[in-house]
Amino acid sequence: MTLALAVLEQRDGVLRKISHEVVTGSQRLGRGVDAVLCAAGPVQGADQLGKFGADRVITLTNPAFAKYAPEACAQAIAERAKQGGYRAVLFAASATGKDLAPRVAAKLGVGVAADITDLAALGDAITVTRPVYAGKALLKVKVASQPAVLSLRPNVFTPVERPKAGTPETAAVTVAPCRVVVREVKAAAAGTLDVAEAQIIISGGRGLKEPANFKVLEELAQAFGGKAAVGASRAVVDAGWRAHADQVGQTGKTVSPSLYIAVGISGAIQHLAGMRTSKVIVAINKDKDAPIFKVADYGVVGDLFEIVPRLTEEIRKLHG
Repeated sequence: MTLALAVLEQRDGVLRKISHEVVTGSQRLGRGVDAVLCAAGPVQGADQLGKFGADRVITLTNPAFAKYAPEACAQAIAERAKQGGYRAVLFAASATGKDLAPRVAAKLGVGVAADITDLAALGDAITVTRPVYAGKALLKVKVASQPAVLSLRPNVFTPVERPKAGTPETAAVTVAPCRVVVREVKAAAAGTLDVAEAQIIISGGRGLKEPANFKVLEELAQAFGGKAAVGASRAVVDAGWRAHADQVGQTGKTVSPSLYIAVGISGAIQHLAGMRTSKVIVAINKDKDAPIFKVADYGVVGDLFEIVPRLTEEIRKLHG
């Protein structure tokens, strides 16, 4: 019996990169992984999922899935989970996953273990690890419900390729009329990375003094060759300097990039909760006693308007 059902994400007919992480994370449970996707038709990139650990790639099709349809998708995924007898249904802890996972869990009559950073099968149960107390501790939870509904923190489960192709399947499904219909999804500007998925994040705080100065961070992000996203603290977002989609923290997005650069951010506990699990943290602040330095791997005390441009120049040299 296949143990895990990995729920994938697509937008405008293109598979989202985070889906690779969900499939790879699902492999930790062993005994095979089925991947399921809701779409109006064929999805670009779905045929590559076998390389990341999917034994079967099941595309559930319905015209309602052309745009994100939470009620319809939850119904279709829950029915598939019941039919397959899976012990676990896994989502990404993305904006979509955080909305969809609880809906599916409610239809299955189980709870959700959210934002997990590790998982394993243990006998008849599944054990998961998730950060608690604003990331200061890790909680290990035994999930005995079947199926277990889990959401995986982005950028934690690095996609791993294998020399195997997954078997593609397509099934047309019928869904009940939806009470809520998504008319439009406004995507970020072309070339803009989502902070929740970026491997490099440069975040700014009130130390930047005014919104126009975020240009300094944007230039640094560009120096990384389009691989970096610009984030912001809550104070900056509340002041209207940046969009809420850029906010990193307890009331914003939780991120785990390979590199997190905090510029002019003091390091309030609410912000640390959203980025503490970053693999490498660099802090730039003129206050040597700023709390951000307690979690930073590297700290620079000084004027960010002198330090960041010099850093940008050096990064540009490295990238040619």
